[in-house]
Amino acid sequence: MKRTATAFWQGDLKTGHGHLTTQSGVLNQTQYSFNTRFADGVGSNPEELLAAAHAGCFTMAIAYALTQQGIASGEMTTTAIVTLDMEKGGISRIDLQLTATAIPDLSAEEFSKQAFLAKENCVISKALAGVPIELSVNYN
Repeated sequence: MKRTATAFWQGDLKTGHGHLTTQSGVLNQTQYSFNTRFADGVGSNPEELLAAAHAGCFTMAIAYALTQQGIASGEMTTTAIVTLDMEKGGISRIDLQLTATAIPDLSAEEFSKQAFLAKENCVISKALAGVPIELSVNYN
């Protein structure tokens, strides 16, 4: 399976601009620029897209793990916070914040165990090997 995205850029770094388009069309010439990446401009940026990809992959990984055990997951929401270290020029950490509704007959301890395993086994987590990934779980 292959998925594609295209980035277009025109101009220099600070005054230039570009757009991102994905194979599915969910992003269709979505604006990105210096201001959307390093300030508060309107549009997206690579770190935001990475956060979305990681949150989605991780949450699906938990659902998969529970499904493999015959457990139907309830509602789960994951926020991924990607920290870009401007001095070192790299991603210094990712924080995953998971909130989930309690599932009958599944303890908080077992759910947390599944969440931590999903963090390790999520495809995006694996692609980010070397980046510290912290997980917090709110299960109620």
